[in-house]
Amino acid sequence: MTRFQDRVAIVTGAGAPDGIGAAVARALVSQGARVVLGATSERVHERAAELGADAVGVVADLTVDGAADALVRAALDRWGRIDVLVNNAGMTSVASGWDADDDIATLSLADWNAALTRNLTTAFLMCRAVVPIMGAVGYGRIVSVGSTTGTVNAMPGQATYTAAKAGLVGLSRALALEVIRDGITVNVVAPGYVATGSQLEFEAAAAAAGPIGRSGTPEEIAACVLFLAHESTSFVTGSLLVADGGHNLPETWPRP
Repeated sequence: MTRFQDRVAIVTGAGAPDGIGAAVARALVSQGARVVLGATSERVHERAAELGADAVGVVADLTVDGAADALVRAALDRWGRIDVLVNNAGMTSVASGWDADDDIATLSLADWNAALTRNLTTAFLMCRAVVPIMGAVGYGRIVSVGSTTGTVNAMPGQATYTAAKAGLVGLSRALALEVIRDGITVNVVAPGYVATGSQLEFEAAAAAAGPIGRSGTPEEIAACVLFLAHESTSFVTGSLLVADGGHNLPETWPRP
């Protein structure tokens, strides 16, 4: 398949072999794209090596101002363009670990700031870095991987992650309006429970008890990302695509 032939994409949070970012990168390369993979650890080079000459890995801590430029430079130096940005960096990483799990009344300001920086500011910094490049040529696709948490539901003790993922939708909608006349679309995919290596036992159990009876796969989420990242979706911007196997549909479950 060549649906993304000669397109150049940046995919952040792509270090884990069984994660959404790696699945997105694999899908893009399989459809003709060239991809810069970003992650916080050296394992991103393994993911890039698995994809061959059409991929390059960059180690960058996107919570640091200026780190996004390293991914942009890698794409421009090697292929001379950036057509697609997939913001997948967030919640867990080898370097940062899990978000703070605490009630608001006892949550420290440091933990609050760190979690919002990791889950929201990273996307802002990447968007800020690529928008001028996309705008100069009148084309771009930005897709951020959010979550059903913060957009259609919430969890107690996870105010940081919930607020950040809700904020990601707001950021994307505001940006969508700013760049709509520049040929750039900006959208969010909100996965529910997904069977990645970082999925917790209670999440897998909750997914099994839901309507579809299982977690999603990284490849299923990647398919949603590629839909929004394709040139044909030029009339879709500022949207939220929920991919959760119907988990949030029932008012009660299981059926009586």
